Amino acid sequence: MRQFKLFSGLSVLGFVCLFSAAAFAQDGKMYPIEAPKEPGAIPLNTGGVENQPAKESWFRQWGDPMARNITAATLTPFLADPKKANGTSVIVAPGGGFMWLSMGNEGWEVAEALQAKGINAFVLKYRLQPTLDKLEDFEGQMNQRFADAAKPADDKAPPKRPSWDLSNQLADVEAAYALINSKSKEWNVDMKKIGMMGFSAGAGLTMHTTLNSKKVKLAFIAPIYGGMGPVAVPKDAPPLFVAIAVDDFLFNGETGLIKSWYDAKVPVELHLYQNGGHGFGLGNPDRTSNKWFDAYIHWLDVNGFLKR
Repeated sequence: MRQFKLFSGLSVLGFVCLFSAAAFAQDGKMYPIEAPKEPGAIPLNTGGVENQPAKESWFRQWGDPMARNITAATLTPFLADPKKANGTSVIVAPGGGFMWLSMGNEGWEVAEALQAKGINAFVLKYRLQPTLDKLEDFEGQMNQRFADAAKPADDKAPPKRPSWDLSNQLADVEAAYALINSKSKEWNVDMKKIGMMGFSAGAGLTMHTTLNSKKVKLAFIAPIYGGMGPVAVPKDAPPLFVAIAVDDFLFNGETGLIKSWYDAKVPVELHLYQNGGHGFGLGNPDRTSNKWFDAYIHWLDVNGFLKR
């Protein structure tokens, strides 16, 4: 059983996630689990999802709790201890191909790590594309999504990543940002020091927000193991931090994203690791990518975001 400190000074007991390594085997098989309690989760009231007959459900894979068929977006604050808080905040967007969310590995655990550094973290549980109701049927959809993303490049061009309508997801980010803004004094948030971090599909959502939203003003962004293709950089683009492993199927030797930021003369930092694969979260044993979070905190510090 894990305890989460969501709001400053409040220890929330009984967070029934049922996903610890001690309780379950760490393997790739999908196991259905009951939806965990999410104390502190705030509904964003951004609407539902069209053509979604299935209800939200949860499963475990590789020891990680994952949610799918999400039709009601929420935001869960992990507020830093006021004695350590520096006013900097990060919206955390888990990944999962826009079909599921890796809530533990790329959400709550990351938020706790940021919180321990005096940074307010906000885990965004955003709406997803509909998936088949039965878990075994969904597994086929999940594997196909990975296969589509990993299609090899030809000799002339990098692979084209699938693109989807992200209007629901962008609306969820914008609602989260507006909620944080409305609670900024109560939550000790400096709106000039708010950034966004996303993993895999969450990295794609982070980039989509940066490139398209007129309502969200981010001070810094960190797409972690997301797409690396070139983009049109906005004039007011924030500093960019990227971490990805060479053996990630999304890498394929592509660094167009970095060159786009470099050509736009906006601060950019790339950490390209020898190994780590895809979906390493805060880290896997014996991989060079395990130190990326320390590098990220150092990057925030050097850029002045951790000053109280």
